[in-house]
Amino acid sequence: MLPRLLIAMLAFSSAALADDSETEFGGHTKMSLTGQAYPEQSLFRELVGRDSLDITGDLRLNLKSNKGRWSFDSAYQLQALHGDSVELGRLLPGGTEIFFPGLPKDDRRLFDMTHVIRDSGKTVYLHRLDRLTLGYTSEKAVIRIGRQALSWGNGLFYAPMDLVNPFDPATVDTEYKAGDDMLYTQYLRDSGDDVQGAYVVRRNPGNGDVESDEATAAVKYHGFLGESEYDLLLAKHYGDAVFGLGGARSIGGAIWRADLVATHTDIDTYLQIVTNVTYSWNWIDRNMSGAIEYFYSGFGQRSGHYDAESLANNPDLVNRVIRGELFSIGRHYLAGSVLIEMTPLWSITPTVLASLSDPSGLFQLVTNYSVSENITFLGSLNLPVGPKGSEFGGIASGTPDRYLSGGSGLFAQVAWYF
Repeated sequence: MLPRLLIAMLAFSSAALADDSETEFGGHTKMSLTGQAYPEQSLFRELVGRDSLDITGDLRLNLKSNKGRWSFDSAYQLQALHGDSVELGRLLPGGTEIFFPGLPKDDRRLFDMTHVIRDSGKTVYLHRLDRLTLGYTSEKAVIRIGRQALSWGNGLFYAPMDLVNPFDPATVDTEYKAGDDMLYTQYLRDSGDDVQGAYVVRRNPGNGDVESDEATAAVKYHGFLGESEYDLLLAKHYGDAVFGLGGARSIGGAIWRADLVATHTDIDTYLQIVTNVTYSWNWIDRNMSGAIEYFYSGFGQRSGHYDAESLANNPDLVNRVIRGELFSIGRHYLAGSVLIEMTPLWSITPTVLASLSDPSGLFQLVTNYSVSENITFLGSLNLPVGPKGSEFGGIASGTPDRYLSGGSGLFAQVAWYF
């Protein structure tokens, strides 16, 4: 499948160039280093030792072409991962992908556009298409079909209205979301309001068949009410009915946002609420931008117990964690960050993600530096805090006195854009 799609992509780009279309070609290469320590009672420490080290390489080639109302967007990726987490991911039981997600795969997507070149020892490398979209734009409507990304909702750290491939709140590099195979439409009304629709086709990873209960069909209305904005969402997501209501408003120089999402499953009806405030200011001649957010997840454990037996009694939570659409297993969270512009080329961002139920949390210190016009450095220090058995301190593994816990971690990445 992948070679044929690459040939089609190259054929389209050649035709576009011959027709004098507006064509853009670019991309990046990224080299990342991730170091992770494991405390004494961590199950991971027994498997790989006191710490792990991973090296990741990513080559991304983006090709965009526009001719009249038609557009074409594609992105080819060559990715490699070498390190301890590759072997550790194989040793862990199923359902622990949240700790070591590894490289992307297309077992749920309609088209298998990912090909593993090598998966042996501590090394995995593959190539794939992360975007492959044909679009048509008129004065009021947009239609796109193919592999693309979708981001909805007003959450900054936690995004319950973002049903398709949301980011983990602890993700440092958020430049690109992984694409999914979908039909996307948008209609702009004369009032400035717009209606967006998306249909994501998926396969059952168990048998490989396309099934309606694996799909997402969603419609979102975005409107204006005076100085406020609002969103209304109706969706059928993996067979569950979803209703969402969101809004945003400027208050005294700050921006307030909120989303309420209700999901009805065969087991129960769950509420998720996220609300945040952002504000920018200047202090000691430095530009700063702060955000604070509260998140309530009705899917989270009521009991506060996170052991395997307790989680097994909450399949709606476990399914969302495995699918990569929910990254929290508790109920109440508070998150905050401050972006500090040290110089026009250098910023640092301290961030806190806290579970209020445990309590436990994760502290991150992220730095971003523009080395040159085409080269950037991105780094972070990650420090989890909390008692054993808590969400960030390490949940029980099922082995006596052993926990799925990690200690301090470092991430460093150099990116070159062309």
